[in-house]
Amino acid sequence: MKHDPNKHHRRSIRLQGYDYSSPGAYFITICTQNRESLFGDVVDGEMVWNAYGKIVHEEWFRSAEIRAEIELLPDEFVIMPNHIHGIVWIVGSPHTVRPTDGAAVGATGRSPLPSPLPRGPANHSLASLIAGFKSAVAKRINEHRGTPGAPVWQRNYYEHIIGTDESLRHIRRYIAENPLRWHLDRENPRRTGKDDLWNRLFPEPRNAGQI
Repeated sequence: MKHDPNKHHRRSIRLQGYDYSSPGAYFITICTQNRESLFGDVVDGEMVWNAYGKIVHEEWFRSAEIRAEIELLPDEFVIMPNHIHGIVWIVGSPHTVRPTDGAAVGATGRSPLPSPLPRGPANHSLASLIAGFKSAVAKRINEHRGTPGAPVWQRNYYEHIIGTDESLRHIRRYIAENPLRWHLDRENPRRTGKDDLWNRLFPEPRNAGQI
């Protein structure tokens, strides 16, 4: 199923209690533990994966194979030396109603989680996807390097609800050009300048989920 921005996009809402299993597009960033350059290197503006980077790529797209509610596209994902960026499309959920173009869910534009909150990530949610992906990658990398139980990822992750087609276009371009901008990347410990493009795209405070 190919994504349709007019069908799937939601308003950009940064509220506690937002239902992250709602259909929509979500930009996410996940960093390695201590920002370690674990997945390869940027050479002449192109990312060259090592064996661990290949594992990350395989497990990212395997997530869409085992989760019917998730859609992941190759041109909306990039692996960097110490982090990844991707767009996650949640295209269906058993307990949410898909919004129409630009419409919010409910009179307040919010889709609250049921109360009381369940323990751990809710099924079919963004957090559930990320938890499963991070776990699968960590297990395989630790098996490969003989370090069972060692942390591969930092605990939190950054997420941003993509609210408009224009925002989607800009974020897709940011993902595609990330290796070219590695020298300015906010996650690069040896960056030579400031990533003003990130600040323009994501002006709100960083929102971190604890997975």
